[in-house]
Amino acid sequence: MKLFDDIPVERPATPLLDTLETPAALRAMTTAQLAQVADELRAYLLYSVGVSGGHFGAGLGVVELTVALHQALETPHDRLVWDVGHQAYPHKILTGRREAMPNIRHYGGLAAFPRRAESEFDTFGVGHSSTSISAALGMALAARACGEQRRVCAVIGDGALTAGMAFEALAHAGHVDANLLVVLNDNEMSISENVGGIASYLARILASKPYTTMREGGKKVLSHLPGALELARRTEEHMKGMISPATLFEEMGFNYIGPIDGHDLPLLVQTLRNMRDLEGPQFLHVKTRKGRGFLPAEADPIGYHAITKLEKNGEVPPPLKPVRPPASPPSPPKKKYCNVFGDWLCDMAAADPRLIGITPAMREGSDLIRFSREYPERYFDVAIAEQHAVTLAAGMACEGMKPVVAIYSTFLQRGYDQLIHDVAVQALDVTFAIDRAGLVGEDGPTHHGSLDLSYLRCVPGLVVLAPADEAECRSMLSAAYHHPGPAAVRYPRGTGPGVEIPAHLAPIAIGQARVRREGRAEPGRRVALLAFGSLNTPAAEVAGRLDASHLNMRSIKPLDREAVLAAAADHDLLVTLEENVVAGGAGSAVNELLAAEGVKTEVLNLGLPDAFVEHGKPAELLAECGLDAEGIEAAIRARLP
Repeated sequence: MKLFDDIPVERPATPLLDTLETPAALRAMTTAQLAQVADELRAYLLYSVGVSGGHFGAGLGVVELTVALHQALETPHDRLVWDVGHQAYPHKILTGRREAMPNIRHYGGLAAFPRRAESEFDTFGVGHSSTSISAALGMALAARACGEQRRVCAVIGDGALTAGMAFEALAHAGHVDANLLVVLNDNEMSISENVGGIASYLARILASKPYTTMREGGKKVLSHLPGALELARRTEEHMKGMISPATLFEEMGFNYIGPIDGHDLPLLVQTLRNMRDLEGPQFLHVKTRKGRGFLPAEADPIGYHAITKLEKNGEVPPPLKPVRPPASPPSPPKKKYCNVFGDWLCDMAAADPRLIGITPAMREGSDLIRFSREYPERYFDVAIAEQHAVTLAAGMACEGMKPVVAIYSTFLQRGYDQLIHDVAVQALDVTFAIDRAGLVGEDGPTHHGSLDLSYLRCVPGLVVLAPADEAECRSMLSAAYHHPGPAAVRYPRGTGPGVEIPAHLAPIAIGQARVRREGRAEPGRRVALLAFGSLNTPAAEVAGRLDASHLNMRSIKPLDREAVLAAAADHDLLVTLEENVVAGGAGSAVNELLAAEGVKTEVLNLGLPDAFVEHGKPAELLAECGLDAEGIEAAIRARLP
């Protein structure tokens, strides 16, 4: 295997890889040719991600595994299901999308994750973790019901295997005795230590056809001897258990093989060929190294999970004119909303010993790094288990603690029943810090926080707040924390307008809007913009152009009733603005209030469409949805006389 210590800035020579339009050609290659394909695939992956940016370390770690899977399975007839999809870039390169890779995650380019509409080789669309085994099991059972001879394989990482959904699927697969192969890509040693050559030797033996034939034949012979079959089964189980973590998966009904070296391509190919035709549930445990082959990523797998695109040669173009020193020192960089939350969490923890921080495996993304170091006894990372995170918080709240759940908008969807049943029904004091609300960008529809205002607003007793800027975010977090019941603050990814952030922890008043501008347009053209959260920034620009009023609504639930009715009385058109789907969102709350009060003022609801928005930079997507300043202004002018 070729090792790299730098990302190539020119397209590398990949003569053998370039001949592959589909993975079928892999099945006629020699071992030496497969090794060459793997080296070229790793080199091209480094180059293409350097051009496009995107997920990085996970794909490098499964280069050999991807080649082996497509060599052993007759894809796409055989179904290959990837979990999450961070590691699927080599799969995309091998399945006819090689030359499109430099545009992955870009507007109009390839999706960041496997997607059914993109390729017949993408058998299941993903983006969230721990779905692969359930989906693959469904495919296997469907094939059995239709009498089709089709192999089905799910590839899941050790991180994704921490979620309850994965174990639910494993238990069911063993119960129904499905012909399913589960490949565990273990790159963090979270399940077992690498036990070296003896485990690889055992894997060859356990997966070989002679062993399988002898095993099944022995069962038939011993079945006629009282007690002998059970003795043989226990002997085999204990021999495996001495050198491999087989017991758990064997007890669930799987034939466990491994762990084997996931970078030993001949071993992978041989093992997968042996396992593909075995009957019943099969489990292959593969040990890999995240970032394999790129030395900086091997040394820092967390930092190299994803990268931004690189400038050519890493050089800054020379200036056209001599650079003069700035007249004043440059302004400090804007803080991201997640950093505002991270600072607030530490400050509030210092002020209140009851505060507990909880996250479902999003320590870095939600910026709990400092909190985890300063308050380790009050920090709980529950792994990829959103449902457990919410109910864990509920249990803590029952005992007088003040839990704060830091979670992405789309990940909270997975804990929705717990939010309702375990928190809201009991009116428990849990604060939800909801990151990545609205359009998050290149990760696309599986990660856009498009629905949270709609699914939160309908929950009785839940306070829902949305800040217009960084300062409001800090004050709203304090307000939600001090509210004696469930409360959520939803804020976008990235930076805000760049306002000064106060050091104090004073809360805002929940349910009170702020008038930012009073319009003076002539009767018949009097417009009031009721903006929620991030869209206050373009609302301010549009209000100036149209001489319109501008209200920063701040609170979605409870809604500021008086402010809405006053605006309706003084204006000819109310325009609601939200970075959420229109259906059931903040604008719907305004409509419901006006209808209940019998107010006839015209309303224009602007928000995300009733469709899943594709991937691209947030500014591109907002413009596409008509939620930039130009789009908002055009929609309003179209409604004015």
